[in-house]
Amino acid sequence: MTGENNRKVENALKKGEEYTAVVERVNFPNKGVVKVEGEKVAVKGVLPGQTIRFQATKAGHKKEGRLIEVTIPSEREGRIPPCPHFGACGGCSYQTMPYEEQLRLKAEQVQRLIDEVVQDEYESEGILGSPKELGYRNKMEFSFGDEVKDGPLALGMHKKGSFYDIVTTENCQIVHEDYGKILQATLQLVKEKGLTFYHKMSHKGYLRHLLVRRAVKTGEILVHLVTSSDFPGDAAAEQAFWTEWKEMLLALPLEGSYAGILHLRNDSVADVVISEQTTVLYGNDYFYEELLGLRFKISTFSFFQTNSLGAEVLYSKAREYVGETKDKVIFDLYSGTGTIAQLLAPVAKKVIGVEIVEEAVEAAAENAGLNGLKNCEFLAGDVLKMLDAIEERPDFIVLDPPRDGIHPKALSKIIEYGVENMLYISCKPTSLARDLVALQEAGYRVKKLCMVDMFPQTVNIETVCLLSRKP
Repeated sequence: MTGENNRKVENALKKGEEYTAVVERVNFPNKGVVKVEGEKVAVKGVLPGQTIRFQATKAGHKKEGRLIEVTIPSEREGRIPPCPHFGACGGCSYQTMPYEEQLRLKAEQVQRLIDEVVQDEYESEGILGSPKELGYRNKMEFSFGDEVKDGPLALGMHKKGSFYDIVTTENCQIVHEDYGKILQATLQLVKEKGLTFYHKMSHKGYLRHLLVRRAVKTGEILVHLVTSSDFPGDAAAEQAFWTEWKEMLLALPLEGSYAGILHLRNDSVADVVISEQTTVLYGNDYFYEELLGLRFKISTFSFFQTNSLGAEVLYSKAREYVGETKDKVIFDLYSGTGTIAQLLAPVAKKVIGVEIVEEAVEAAAENAGLNGLKNCEFLAGDVLKMLDAIEERPDFIVLDPPRDGIHPKALSKIIEYGVENMLYISCKPTSLARDLVALQEAGYRVKKLCMVDMFPQTVNIETVCLLSRKP
């Protein structure tokens, strides 16, 4: 460190100034903590033990910094990132750590969060790793854009720290290599045709997203090209393009097999994958995946855990925590496509799933029929409202809410049932920690907790928590 930098560290933190410090710890999700003159500063995108150079972006009561560079790696690192896009791509920030070290870091983060709010002693079973640390994802949304402003067309993931720039990620390591082949072929074709991407500011252009879903167990692939209506040519030229794209994909030497090839039209200004019009160019608009001996039909927008093999670990632990419930009615709240409900059905009297997405509810009912399960019922609606409409009362409640956790009013209604035991499955530990405060105030205590890594190389983690009502 130069003398100039020494003087900066010795002074009070000043916005815009640069500092060098060692990362003391990392809180979920990937928020590093460093100290300047004894005061804590939050810096994202770092690892414990790294020496970093950062610029102060907030210097008031809440102190934050922007990472400029890692000057000395952490002792917890030590491996070459398996992905060639590491550093440029904004995902998979833990790749420089061996997988066992990634698991330790995630366990530390969750344990710290939970221990700050849990009042009584509980059994922590630590963390379970994903069966595969690479090639595990069964879904990926790639975006069209340019690598730099007015640069060449790109298709892939957002560049680290950028809302607009795209990195072409044909060698992404957390998906099967079939994804890369589909991406490369699609990008090459649209470049040959001179098609432009949809600009977020001007709302002009054609290409928006490439959505690929591939079942790990069955190898079935569902490919979607998402565009606006702004094709630069007449209807005949557009039809010719779609025929050529379909035939090109079908000719690719893939390990998996196509379940369907689709065109989704989206003219909304929101930068999300939605469909205002769906055209099936080949096959069907769904594929099949298998979990723990059950078969699931999954459509374009059906929620399904992105790590199929990891989901088996997660749901096996959930089923273990629920235990034997042959004479009990289970509520599966925020049930998605009913995966958990169907896995619990064999050990329950009845399972009632509640999910706000109607398509997911329809898929859940169809999948229950597919698996011969007659004691599952799925209801479409917001949990907050649906709990007033359900006449039956639960003996056991399973909670698997979205990342933001449970709405306080819904949580109050859930607590009013007074069930002896609940199972809370969380994909965001901070939301779980917040909801645990309310649950404990209502007389529940944490009995068991286990973390499951569904997202190797990334900062995310799932947590399974068993709660019981105090006698």
